[in-house]
Amino acid sequence: VQLQASGGGLVQPGGSLRLACAPSGIIFSILDMGWYRQAPGKERELVAVILKGGDTTYVGSLKTRFTISRDNAKNTLYLQMNSLKPEDTAIYYCHIENFPNLRRIWGEGTQVTVSS
Repeated sequence: VQLQASGGGLVQPGGSLRLACAPSGIIFSILDMGWYRQAPGKERELVAVILKGGDTTYVGSLKTRFTISRDNAKNTLYLQMNSLKPEDTAIYYCHIENFPNLRRIWGEGTQVTVSS
């Protein structure tokens, strides 16, 4: 099983980005998925989770600006990020939340930099 996040980049404050993640080597529709981020000098933190049935959970007030979604037909997880702030600057990772033997997998993240 491999995880690869994509879609990051440099964006000005107030801008938007959509991240994507397409796990390989496993049936996507059975997975509960999460987005995490790790800012420089800080620990990795949970951003949002989406269950295989589509239920979502967000951390703190991120729900007002971020939307986690999935397209099982495309085997892809998304994170739509709007009204980005400099404090959103981090490496963003997708992660499998169910199946304990898969929770240890952290693929390559994607860098998001919010700066003017």
